[in-house]
Amino acid sequence: MAYSKDQLLARLKDLQIEFSQYEHPAVMTVEAQAKYVGNIGGGLSKNLFLKDKKHRFYIVSALADTKVDMKVLSQRLGLGKGGLRMAPEETMLEILKVPLGSVTPFALVNESARDVALLLDKGFKAQDRCFFHPLSNDMSISLNTNDLDKFLKSIGRDPAYVDLEANPAVGKDQPPDLAAFVPSASTVLPDLPEQASAVQSAGGSYVNANNNSKAATEKAMKPAKDVQNVKDTSAKAVNPSSSFTDAEKFVEEILDRISAKLLSETKEGNITQQGQELGNEIANRLRKCYYPELKNLATIFKNTAYTQGFHAGKASSLTQCPRT
Repeated sequence: MAYSKDQLLARLKDLQIEFSQYEHPAVMTVEAQAKYVGNIGGGLSKNLFLKDKKHRFYIVSALADTKVDMKVLSQRLGLGKGGLRMAPEETMLEILKVPLGSVTPFALVNESARDVALLLDKGFKAQDRCFFHPLSNDMSISLNTNDLDKFLKSIGRDPAYVDLEANPAVGKDQPPDLAAFVPSASTVLPDLPEQASAVQSAGGSYVNANNNSKAATEKAMKPAKDVQNVKDTSAKAVNPSSSFTDAEKFVEEILDRISAKLLSETKEGNITQQGQELGNEIANRLRKCYYPELKNLATIFKNTAYTQGFHAGKASSLTQCPRT
């Protein structure tokens, strides 16, 4: 059951946390929020909901003027340069239970967000009060970091404040300084809706994609493995990645890579709240518009390859059979 704005505010009062609340029209960016509460005094926050390749999720909460370099942050977490990307809107709704434009550390109150990591800007500590959305972007609340910490501890979270603008070297003798904040568990989400299509089962027969067995469903819900470099000529190349043999995972990998590339070029890696929303919207539209069509094409290519391979193998076997 997702927390509502009113339930959250009631919880803060029960914890005897002092806060001020300000109602305003729904805002999608920190710049829009500033028009209503920017003159009150205090630090405005921008909040990013991110994911890595292993379906682990992160909230990065920073002051509005803090520059968050996604590539640097990925390296500091030990995920590589392209390890982080913006999580899609449907995932935000599924895990944080908040709509686009309402990401906030307070979303961790929901049980569905128990495995989401939280990185807080150490710059908040220098502010008398900081502004966050209380699960809804039609209101902002301000409180000091001591009270924010009190709330986080009440839900079993140990607050972590880090220098989000730091760029320490990462190498063999210098391990990633933020690796401890990578969640130990990945989050399993329901598959995206899919159109009925014929897919080949392990036994070679064709079945309707909407009538998958329980075992096939569980397999599809596992996090996708990294796509193997097709230029690899080692022995491992004989065993293709599951992303190549599973049409759904193959398409997911393509869309994830496209989305990551688009987002990485937003302001050359310095993502603002506005850039986040724009990138998120583009990635979401790509997924919604092209996922079904790409999946059908991938399935057709896979089935065609199976058929051609079967006929080629059959012909080769017949030519090698001794004549009687």
